[in-house]
Amino acid sequence: MRGLVSCRWSSLASTALGLFVLLLACFSTIGGLAVQIVGRVPRVLILYPYDERLPATSIGGEIARTRLIEATHGKIELFSEFLDQSRFRDEGHIANMARYLAGKYAPVRPDVVMALGPESISFIVKYRDTIAPEARIVYTGISGSEASRLHLPDGVFGAVSEFDIRKTIAMARGLQPDARRLVVVVGSSPFDKEWLDAAKRDIAKLEQPYETIYLTDLTVDEFVKRVSELPRDTILLILTVFKDSSGRNLPSRDVAGQLAKAATAPSYGPYSTYVGEGIVGTSTSTFEAMGSAVADLALAALANKPMADVIVPQTYLADARELKRWGLLESKLPPGTVLSFEEKSVWQEHHVAILLTFAIVAVQALAIGALLMERRRRATAERVARSRLLEVVHLNQSATAGALSASIAHELNQPLGAIRNNTRAAELVLKSANPDLGLMRQILADIRDDDQRASDIIAGLRSMLKKRGEIEWQELDVNEVVANALQILHGEAERRQVEIDFLRPSGQLPVRADRVHLQQVILNIATNAMDAMLGVAERKLMLKTGLVDAGQVDVSIADTGTGIPNEKLTRIFETFYTTKAGGTGLGLTISRTVVESYGGRIWAENRPEGGAIVRVILPMAQTS
Repeated sequence: MRGLVSCRWSSLASTALGLFVLLLACFSTIGGLAVQIVGRVPRVLILYPYDERLPATSIGGEIARTRLIEATHGKIELFSEFLDQSRFRDEGHIANMARYLAGKYAPVRPDVVMALGPESISFIVKYRDTIAPEARIVYTGISGSEASRLHLPDGVFGAVSEFDIRKTIAMARGLQPDARRLVVVVGSSPFDKEWLDAAKRDIAKLEQPYETIYLTDLTVDEFVKRVSELPRDTILLILTVFKDSSGRNLPSRDVAGQLAKAATAPSYGPYSTYVGEGIVGTSTSTFEAMGSAVADLALAALANKPMADVIVPQTYLADARELKRWGLLESKLPPGTVLSFEEKSVWQEHHVAILLTFAIVAVQALAIGALLMERRRRATAERVARSRLLEVVHLNQSATAGALSASIAHELNQPLGAIRNNTRAAELVLKSANPDLGLMRQILADIRDDDQRASDIIAGLRSMLKKRGEIEWQELDVNEVVANALQILHGEAERRQVEIDFLRPSGQLPVRADRVHLQQVILNIATNAMDAMLGVAERKLMLKTGLVDAGQVDVSIADTGTGIPNEKLTRIFETFYTTKAGGTGLGLTISRTVVESYGGRIWAENRPEGGAIVRVILPMAQTS
């Protein structure tokens, strides 16, 4: 055998399928075989010529093992032995190995021995009588001519493979028609030398010979240097380098990859395992096909079926990335070449995902469109609702102003009367022989203060009666809003003999709201509270502001009235619900709507000492 090296091919299905059809013709009853050897499961010993790290071991052997297990439904015993003859080739070691295996398998004689490669074949043929005297032998990993030279006895059958290097060179000639020379790289081990001899024989048979240079007996570094200096019109053929001239044992596939990457000309090789490491391509019998074929021979042997040698065909393999690297045309590849590492278009590679993505995007677009329409409808509805709210609030403000008109007139009359009296006093002072200028300044200051007080009352009334088209959002101090509302209520409170007590913290309590709307809420609640105290002797209106947890502002308005029946506590904020003969049932409803529109809460409860309390909670404004 000329090496069994590992491979990364998922695209070899066509080769395996062709081989499977060929084997079916020879062994039509093997598939699904369940073999039973007189009361026990069959035993198969797999002999590997080298150590377990070599790629061919992991490919050919594992494929064979998998095939045997699947075909027998797991009812089989598999044994593996690694002869390691690439490093231990002397006859003494081989004889010792034979004696060891004869003793080891004496209690469990194999029914079939599967030999991989010429070393394993020669070994088991020579020591068959001591290791597995009754076993049938199947093999793979050598050519038909090599099998003839081994003079195998009757009853030994194999899946033979042909490594005709001329087919690989023919592939290179088609891809590089202008090439003028052929450079062959081969190592220094006995196995490497066998490859060199075989390559020389094959190259000598070329119909159109090249100027051929053989690079051998060099160190790896020397190989790298030489291949990095090749002219572009060269065909580089990398065979095996299991040992270089320094005597180092090497993984041939790794060396081939190192040389292919350093080369200044396209490279080729004899094994499928080199494809993917940097070579352009090869014509070879794949190790997957060999493993499957020899496993089917073992199954036929276990079932005592008629047997014959099977030829594992060569397959052309190529690396699409290396074709692109060297600018070689894919159309120049031999017919039937299996092309690996081909870069597919985004559509070829992901068409299902693309279609699915488009479908998802389309659905999302429809959903977004529907949500936008819904948002638009909702915004329109909110604008309409806000407009109606503003209208209702304005009507409530007008009604409040009307209800408080007598008190407001009284409040306004006080500063105006004071101005009139101060004016008369000023006239009398000016008529005197020596006017008192200090007294005049004091009279003028009083007139100015009274005028400002009257102006504030009119401005507050105008602001309360002003009709708005939009909510005027602003950051304001709740304490200031409450104080302004109490200023409007002052005259009405005096008229009703209601004592007002306002407890406030020293700092500000900022919220974001419309000043007039928030003031109207205070007026509505306070007016209801004064109405509730008409029939009681002690009339006291208590307002308090402060902070609660989670950054919220609390405004409470309490009275000493008759309280609210418990069953009506939750109903007083309902539309048109009222307990007053002339009430509209809208004041507290509007208050609740305003407070909730600013993200707050409002509720009422009875005081243990008598009377009721209404609390308003508003989110505190975030100040920088």
